[in-house]
Amino acid sequence: MIPVIVSGGLALALSLFGTPLFIKFLVKKQYGQFIRQDGPTSHHTKRGTPTMGGVVIIVATVLGYFGASLVGYFRTGVGPSVSALLLLFLMVGLGFVGFADDFTKITKQRSLGLSPIAKILGQGGVGIAFTLLALQFPNADGQTPASLNVSFVRDTALNLAFAGPVIGMLLFVVWGNFLITAWSNAVNLTDGLDGLATGASIFVFGAYILVTMWQFNQSCHSVASNVGCYTTRDPLDLAVVTAAIVGACVGFLWWNASPAKIFMGDTGSLALGGALAGLTILTRTELLGAIIGGLFVVIVASVVIQVGFFKLSGGKRVFRMTPLHHHFELVGWQEVTIVIRFWLISAVFAAIGSAIFYGEWLTG
Repeated sequence: MIPVIVSGGLALALSLFGTPLFIKFLVKKQYGQFIRQDGPTSHHTKRGTPTMGGVVIIVATVLGYFGASLVGYFRTGVGPSVSALLLLFLMVGLGFVGFADDFTKITKQRSLGLSPIAKILGQGGVGIAFTLLALQFPNADGQTPASLNVSFVRDTALNLAFAGPVIGMLLFVVWGNFLITAWSNAVNLTDGLDGLATGASIFVFGAYILVTMWQFNQSCHSVASNVGCYTTRDPLDLAVVTAAIVGACVGFLWWNASPAKIFMGDTGSLALGGALAGLTILTRTELLGAIIGGLFVVIVASVVIQVGFFKLSGGKRVFRMTPLHHHFELVGWQEVTIVIRFWLISAVFAAIGSAIFYGEWLTG
């Protein structure tokens, strides 16, 4: 428990006090946000606000984790786990793709960054590497960080290796990359109002602290009976990384809340989405994640519904504008009102997902 507290506290402090320093650097370099012209007119005042704040979230998370790992090493002699390093690899890797996207927007003075092909190749390359590595490194019990079984609260009977291990690995790469792309783009779409994605992420990753800590307490390595225990590899270390993410987001939210002094940019949204996808895979909660992160799913669904209905109806719309939060802006809601209400929705989804996770253990 101590490493979890140290990780979260250290990441929070680094993010809280490091963000204003990064803001000064971005202002000096004139690295500001470009606003889409077809968006709400109220957003035009945000033009020039420093972006790429996700750099702070990523750095604070990594330093928070390794700082806690150092404390843990001196206490127990155990270093970083494979699962935690893989999760950080996915987060940093997608953060790098987002950084390239943000930097392209700034240097080319436009609201669009990398080309769709370049972005897909970047996300796909990181995702493929993560999924292939996650099936390696078995521990003494033969457990690898990821599993070939599709999971809900834990692994289900649906095994992707039904036609052999090679087919299973190929299907897992496809499935894993679908999750990584879906979650990274979902957080990216949510990051449209001051503090919205950051605050929602705090609730989602906060729920995963509870999930990973419970998996650690009920691990098949530590309980007398194997009934209902969890086979997740390295759950405590995953909790340490997750706590660092929460701490980094809390510190960043101080400066990202309305009126935002800095935006996380694609650097932050892709990194957080990637981390969430990685957590669902490594904790064996791939489908449960869609409930815990329900707000992100709803926002993506609004875009899918809008585009699909527009094409099928010959130009008609369901919402005034998507993603969903922009619809409520055009209806007349104040930005702060939308953000707070969406935070509450995120908290409810996270609570429901956590309750389902715990309820399955009780009834299992």
